[in-house]
Amino acid sequence: MTSADFLAQEKIWFDKPRYDEAERRFYEGMNGSPQPTKQDAGANSILQDIARARENIQKSLAGQQQQSSSAADQGELVSRIKGLELENQSLNKVVENLRAALSKLERRVSILEKSPAAVTPAPAPSVPYTNGTTVQQKTSAPVKKVEEEEDDDDDIDLFGSDDEDEEAEKLKEQRLKEYAERKAKKPTIIAKSSILLDVKPWDDETDMVKLEECVRSVQVDGLLWGMSKLVPVGYGIKKLQISCVVEDDKVGTDLLEEEITKFEDYIQSVDVAAFNKI
Repeated sequence: MTSADFLAQEKIWFDKPRYDEAERRFYEGMNGSPQPTKQDAGANSILQDIARARENIQKSLAGQQQQSSSAADQGELVSRIKGLELENQSLNKVVENLRAALSKLERRVSILEKSPAAVTPAPAPSVPYTNGTTVQQKTSAPVKKVEEEEDDDDDIDLFGSDDEDEEAEKLKEQRLKEYAERKAKKPTIIAKSSILLDVKPWDDETDMVKLEECVRSVQVDGLLWGMSKLVPVGYGIKKLQISCVVEDDKVGTDLLEEEITKFEDYIQSVDVAAFNKI
């Protein structure tokens, strides 16, 4: 059996899409739905033209905005250029003023160079003092003073009497006595120092209270003990840190170390932690 015979026996509706389209149109006509006409096609074309026109308008507006922004930039650039021109003009004026001042200065210098140099007075000879410094001798001393000094020298009696010598000796002794009395009345300044001592024990079993009592038992003229505290050293051992004020002429650090280290049962060593003059 050929394919044509097979298709002839089969009940197939080859034109079904065409009939479906005709049926759809029939029912649309029954329901009153409008069919597309030439007027609708014209309206669609008009709408498309309107859309194109809108697009063109938007493009033109965007171009105008760009032009306006570029025009604003150009205006700002022009204003800057004008400001630079004004600044350049002011700088030119300043340069001209400086040139004029410089020319005036050059003229004055040339005039001063042409004028004769002023006669400078010769320096006065220097006279050495006994301590090595030198001073200029005044050459313009009046003649009257020299004559008066010469007259005074003439009045001095080189061969004076013994009475005058005795009076001079008495006056000298009186002045020396007055000077000694004034010097004795002046209070003498006593030099003092503040000392901070580190007193170290033998071990951690040493009685630190007894150790401090031993240190403070050292009493010397010109020695005054101050505050004290225990400072940990390590392994449970603490050292005594004690301050004192001494008179430099009466008490020294060697004396303090010698007196404190006498308590050998409690004290191992003494070090000076700080020393300040008062």
